[in-house]
Amino acid sequence: MTILLTKEQMAKRVALELEDGYCVNLGIGLPVMVSHYIDSSRVILFQSENGLLGVGPLADEQSADEDLTNAADQEVTAVTGASVFDSLDSFAMIRGGHLDVTVLGGFQVSANGDLANWKLPQRTVGSYGGAMDLAVGAKRVIVMMTHITKDGASKIVNECDYELTAKQCVNTIVTDCAVIEVADQGLILKEVAPGWTPDAVQAITAPKLIMNHVQPFQLA
Repeated sequence: MTILLTKEQMAKRVALELEDGYCVNLGIGLPVMVSHYIDSSRVILFQSENGLLGVGPLADEQSADEDLTNAADQEVTAVTGASVFDSLDSFAMIRGGHLDVTVLGGFQVSANGDLANWKLPQRTVGSYGGAMDLAVGAKRVIVMMTHITKDGASKIVNECDYELTAKQCVNTIVTDCAVIEVADQGLILKEVAPGWTPDAVQAITAPKLIMNHVQPFQLA
């Protein structure tokens, strides 16, 4: 029986991709949850493009400060030693290649790592924010998204037919049923969620997956 992972489980899995010492930006939507699953013993600096390096957990009523927010405009805390700066410095950090990882949501990812995440065809306007800068400025791009749309269409496609955020920028895709690496030779299926087989993941994925050494999903 195939059961899709919860968004909390997806966030836990993405958290395992982050190494101590990394400077990481989390995009709007599912990605902001990743910071909730970083053990307190680990040293990872989260950057918010609105000007905060050292984003801590979500704020409670006592610690809330409307000037400290994440990309989703949620009030957050700041860790000891955090830095606050203007958007010019923030985007200089992003565009200068100083982020080790960015975790972004996605509408579509193509077989060669193109990303579309800022505008749906049925909408007259989009919301690109800093995604274009992050997609090309970070050393590594992880896309965290559901594997299929509400209509059952694969979000991992041969070619994106949504407007692109950036070309050939995605390194890793973490969905609610699989972990997929984008490589020169194609899309490599690395892990499948509990109850899933590689063939079941392939059935809901448009491009052909490379399935040489598939492992169970890491959730611990």
